[in-house]
Amino acid sequence: MTRSSDRRRNKSPMLDQNRVLPTDYTTIVRDWLNELPPTPKYDYLKSNVFEKFVDSNTVPADVRRERAIAKWLSMEAVNEETNLRLSTTPEDTVLLPNVRFGPFVEKCRSIISSIIGELPSDTALGSFSGGASTSRKRTLSTPAEKYVGKAHITSACLDVFDPADYPVWSVLSRPELITVEGASMFTVPKNAEIDRVACKEPDINMFLQKGAGSQIRKCLRKVGINLQDQGRNRELAREGSRTGELATLDLSSASDTVSHEIVFQLMPICWYSYLNSIRSQVIVINGQRHFCEMFSSMGNGFTFELESLLFYALARTTAYFTGTKGVISVYGDDLIIPSRMYHAFAHVLFYFGFSPNNAKSFHEGPFRESCGGHYWNGNDITPFFVRRPIDRLSELLLFLNNLRIWSGRGQSLFLDDVAWPLWSLFSQDVPLSLKGGDVTSSGRTQLVSPGNPRKRLQPVTKDKSLPPEGVYLQSLNEIQDRSFTPMVDDFEKRKRLQKLALKRAQAGLEPIDDHSSKVVLGRCRLSSTQKWTWHSCGMLFVEETA
Repeated sequence: MTRSSDRRRNKSPMLDQNRVLPTDYTTIVRDWLNELPPTPKYDYLKSNVFEKFVDSNTVPADVRRERAIAKWLSMEAVNEETNLRLSTTPEDTVLLPNVRFGPFVEKCRSIISSIIGELPSDTALGSFSGGASTSRKRTLSTPAEKYVGKAHITSACLDVFDPADYPVWSVLSRPELITVEGASMFTVPKNAEIDRVACKEPDINMFLQKGAGSQIRKCLRKVGINLQDQGRNRELAREGSRTGELATLDLSSASDTVSHEIVFQLMPICWYSYLNSIRSQVIVINGQRHFCEMFSSMGNGFTFELESLLFYALARTTAYFTGTKGVISVYGDDLIIPSRMYHAFAHVLFYFGFSPNNAKSFHEGPFRESCGGHYWNGNDITPFFVRRPIDRLSELLLFLNNLRIWSGRGQSLFLDDVAWPLWSLFSQDVPLSLKGGDVTSSGRTQLVSPGNPRKRLQPVTKDKSLPPEGVYLQSLNEIQDRSFTPMVDDFEKRKRLQKLALKRAQAGLEPIDDHSSKVVLGRCRLSSTQKWTWHSCGMLFVEETA
């Protein structure tokens, strides 16, 4: 077929980037999966690729929401039992062989105090995120907008918050504080069966929560826990899959089972008092107040850092009393521990109210999983997910790029003999102007393939002016606290609409003009002994050069 006929064939999708495509790509993918040969990598993709798929035939949104809320309330019942158990456990209760509850808790306290100190910093600054709050919908909730106008706060938080203590509000007008009962519950899609629960926090509570979380995050760096980087956990999971010496644990509903009592017993009293003041002690669910048994929910600005700290202390204390040496690494509820203390640690977690997810926790065999990395005998078999029907051009691009990345795990962008026929078939329906480039983060914008793309897809946006005063205050706050990465909004807020438009694309593979033979691939610099080559069939591989 000639190049001009290619253009004619590919012209129709260009007429409207947002129209539904005529081909049932999703069914073709399902048929392709059924024909994959039986290997660990292919079998794992089969069992996971449609795990989070949602369309009109899956469970309706209102049912998924009801299930999520019911599950959350069941976790609150667990938290109530945990609070009662921990508050009434005698110190001489046997927690592990030859280990009493009292000394175990005291060791945890000692570890936590050595990491974060006895007092929260009185010079720490908070920050706002771009998420929704109790006073603002997500479309009206850039950080800059939250620095001005009305701001929600709980009565307990109002007792510890004074705008005069924060230089950001000493320059211009202070926020108009409105007292509210607490956070507001909402749900977001999780998988085809159930949603995930999260909470919108009052504005000022969130501001202070993020400041507290930032303090804990910085302190954890002292013991080698970097919550800015998931890479360490992934590499340790790979090592564990190869040697068997490291176990990976994932906890069920970890954020929702950090009970009030465990924070009270393990955290320094001044830290506990402060965190207790700035958290939401009440959550509004469908208009009804719920008094929390948990300490903080998903959506609270310090939950991730707090649970990371608690899990690290529990794991390190278990290792101390069991005499276990080895690596301990924590990223939220993704935990890496020595395999030989798996059962002891699982028992400790259960007693303190947490439940290892047996389907995603591994201490035997050749498989490990942590922080999005999935490994079999040291080989990366991480799957990708099809979350919705492949019925639009953007979804087709995303699938093809994910297929290429999955196929080439450990071999750059190499398409193997199994992935190539499907990729080749589907890519025929991608407009020529969107083909080309080697940036793996292209996602829904352009097709990673030989050559350079002339165009890319970009969400259509609608501009909305931001308050200059808020932009200035956000900038001032971020400059004062060097721990925050500057995220100052433009003066125009761009609301993403459900449409796509064609834009001019940037070039892909380019030589570096530094008098060397090095080549740029995305953001990675290659050594002078390697050369990237596009094969005629669309495979990208590395060959050694003299």
